[in-house]
Amino acid sequence: MSGPRSIGVVGLGNVLMGDDAFGPWVVQVLLAEHVFAEDVAVNDLGTPGLDLVPWVTNLEALILVDTVRSEAPPGTIRLYRRDDILKHPPQPRLSPHDPGLKEALLTAEFAGQAPREVLLVGAVPERTEMGVGLSPAVQGAVSPAALEVLRELERLGRAATRRDTPTKPQVWWEESGVEGHPRS
Repeated sequence: MSGPRSIGVVGLGNVLMGDDAFGPWVVQVLLAEHVFAEDVAVNDLGTPGLDLVPWVTNLEALILVDTVRSEAPPGTIRLYRRDDILKHPPQPRLSPHDPGLKEALLTAEFAGQAPREVLLVGAVPERTEMGVGLSPAVQGAVSPAALEVLRELERLGRAATRRDTPTKPQVWWEESGVEGHPRS
């Protein structure tokens, strides 16, 4: 977290739990295909729990990418603003998949350091059990989710620049064939 950060773009999810790797996937695609303003930090944070607090404080805006629970077909993109996220009280963390987002936002708000604007770009997962690889439906949601992040950055006056020569996304968890976690 060095240097100025006015806007944080954060991918959340466990790369060893199937579609839960959606957030990290989107972040890697964004980094491979775009260059961001100096004050825009783009990071894959895994499943941080309350360790998320330092990543959500002292920002103008926060854009998160994660899987979301919703009554919709797998791969459906859902957009949630701050008020949508905080509409219901926080629930106990039931698994390492739960990032503690509400708690982190409420902690930042209590400290007077919450971002003014928050957007969660979510995709409905098909499967989140142990295993490496996104389902086809969620893989198909990666580019549309990246586009939503880019739209939000543009709306915030921090448009990203497309790389002349995009690189390959660094999805090490799929490339390494993590032992014991077959690609699905």
